[in-house]
Amino acid sequence: MQEFNDVRGLIIDMDGVLWHGDRAQTGIGDFFQALRNRQLPFVLATNNASMTAEQYVAKLAGMGVEVGVYEILTSGMATALYLAQRYQPQSTRVFVIGGIGARQPLIDLGFTLTGLNDTEPQTRAHLVVCGMDRELSWDKLATATLNLRAGAHFIGTNGDMSLPTERGETHGNGAILAALTATTGVKPMIIGKPEPIIYRQALGLLNTPPERTIAIGDRLDTDILGAVRTGIRSLMVLSGVSSRADVEAADFGPTWIVPDIRDVTRMLLDLPA
Repeated sequence: MQEFNDVRGLIIDMDGVLWHGDRAQTGIGDFFQALRNRQLPFVLATNNASMTAEQYVAKLAGMGVEVGVYEILTSGMATALYLAQRYQPQSTRVFVIGGIGARQPLIDLGFTLTGLNDTEPQTRAHLVVCGMDRELSWDKLATATLNLRAGAHFIGTNGDMSLPTERGETHGNGAILAALTATTGVKPMIIGKPEPIIYRQALGLLNTPPERTIAIGDRLDTDILGAVRTGIRSLMVLSGVSSRADVEAADFGPTWIVPDIRDVTRMLLDLPA
């Protein structure tokens, strides 16, 4: 096991690491206080595109933790940034399955969002973006399907098949993507973890070298695999989805495994000044 040292920045997952649904993990306040005391920069990078950065800031404030909007990176934000670098927003129409967290970043960067049943040649979307949608409907799936069959490019904010909540593990955005792929035969391009796109964007925000940056997450198949593909070290907490047995069965794994963020806090406090 490598020694936990030489840390200059952290990329931290949220669901399963900091909370389950609306229930904060025990020790969340001490964890962030240790980060501030050590003056360690961090980005809270989540595959969950259901909320905006501002909403995540408010959620953390409700748990007694103060962070800035600039310290949040969602897969919805990462998707909008990635697409803006490859398409002309002002002339690109996008149909979105997803909540405000998937829609608002696209609007902010100048994309035009199409509505339900906008499937005629002059109104249909050039891109279909799919994020977690708690108000998913037959009409949304039908509109996305018709746009994809007409040639729209298919983008998934993330591919998580499940989502840890205070009620247990439920379906994630990957289940919606799978339904659309099953009916159209079109596979989405994934922006979130385990693809390295969102991690590279987080490294850019931190302005820290990869070899001195550590990713913290709870999912072996997204958080940890994404770190491996990006070439950075990772720490997995056992408070979310994946277990030690999952790691033992895989051909890759995290640099460290600990029970929860209380243990991460102790590791941070042991870092040399």
